[in-house]
Amino acid sequence: MASPPRVLILPYPAQGHVVPMMDLSHCLVEHGVKVTFVNTELNHGLILGALATRDSELAGIDMVSVPDGLGHGEDRKDLARLTDSFSKVMPLELEKLVRRINGDARGSEKISWLIADVNMAWAFHVAKRLGLRAAGFCPSSAAMFATRIKIPEMISDGVLDESGWPRWRGTFRLAPAMPPVDTSEFSWNCAAGDAKGQPVIFNLILRNNAATHLAESIVVNSVHDLEPGAFTLFPNVLPVGPLLSEKPVGSFWAEDDAASCAAWLDAQPASSVVYVAFGSLAAYEAAQLVEMAEGLALTSRPFLWVVRPGSATEELVDELRRRAAASRGRVVSWCPQRRVLAHPSVGCFLTHCGWNSTMEAVANGVPLLCWPYFTDQFLNQSYICDVWRTGIKVPRGGDGEGAGLVGREVVRGKVEELIGDAGTRARALALRDIARRAVGEEGSSRRNLERFVDLVKGLAS
Repeated sequence: MASPPRVLILPYPAQGHVVPMMDLSHCLVEHGVKVTFVNTELNHGLILGALATRDSELAGIDMVSVPDGLGHGEDRKDLARLTDSFSKVMPLELEKLVRRINGDARGSEKISWLIADVNMAWAFHVAKRLGLRAAGFCPSSAAMFATRIKIPEMISDGVLDESGWPRWRGTFRLAPAMPPVDTSEFSWNCAAGDAKGQPVIFNLILRNNAATHLAESIVVNSVHDLEPGAFTLFPNVLPVGPLLSEKPVGSFWAEDDAASCAAWLDAQPASSVVYVAFGSLAAYEAAQLVEMAEGLALTSRPFLWVVRPGSATEELVDELRRRAAASRGRVVSWCPQRRVLAHPSVGCFLTHCGWNSTMEAVANGVPLLCWPYFTDQFLNQSYICDVWRTGIKVPRGGDGEGAGLVGREVVRGKVEELIGDAGTRARALALRDIARRAVGEEGSSRRNLERFVDLVKGLAS
């Protein structure tokens, strides 16, 4: 019997990309594949620091790191700056890493495959130089993948100019059953923080698109029946989601005491809790956080609010904790989100609409109150509110002083509207059943994952 292969897994260096690729890594290990997982040096340190135990829980996954080119203390939340830096440094560092590992290894311990985030598809060229086989993983929706691959068509159709900026304002669909795309919300235009950084992000996407053909297979953390229109455009892309491992998935922060969090949830009535979390990068001004706290308090409902380390001053976090404690709420710094969303006391999820959070909510039948921040989150909101109809939008805008600030009464009203909407909850539960069937026995996602594993193990015909 042939020895199991070893694959090198490379995510884009951000929490929302690491998590689903760790999920995929656990799946591969369970099927007998050996995994070496590559993080940037900073993220590597954060992940190991956040793990309670570092060996048994990651059995089968070797964690290694390469530099991203930025110095100590430089802002890695500036995605344009981060992208510009790693694009210059990581190709050579990745090649050196593989040569070092394979130079010291024997037989099956040598890396034979590279599975790279499609946002790091430039690495396929490195794989080919080194004689490795290559596959891609899409951590976002298939619709997001389609939107990026279709950039040349959108340019020729007059939707975009050559630099990726929209030529007109409005919405359109790439295919029937796909979510409407607002031309003001393309991910590459709202990821960089300002217009000066946009070319860095857009050029990375173009380079990744040009390298995609080097991948033998592309898998995506999605479900075919959630995105039939997108998979019609790309029938060879394999949906294998939702990927929701119960093992550690590379969190950058230590979770608050899980037992304490579970005990608090156990004490709340069924479908009563408002869960609030905005992922690893979304940032809001102090005035907005205060309005959010007051709006949650006005609902008179219990709420569990994740205020990420570093997203607010210590003084403000202390103030938010006091306000929460006075109004049936609880503020934590990080938590086991998948377990929270699976808890029967959770009634809705106030979210930034990151794809991981979206899929975790779908898998548990939780309605969503949508507050997108950047990148693909607006497209995910379109799925949630316009296609699946399993959530509602938080309205924003306005002129003059405080423009863009969502007031406490708006927060209160939207929470009450969502929790009181039986139709939205019923659709969320129906979507949950679709997702569960997909990963169940003989489900479409499970079959696709098995096909992918067979390819990696050399068993595919």
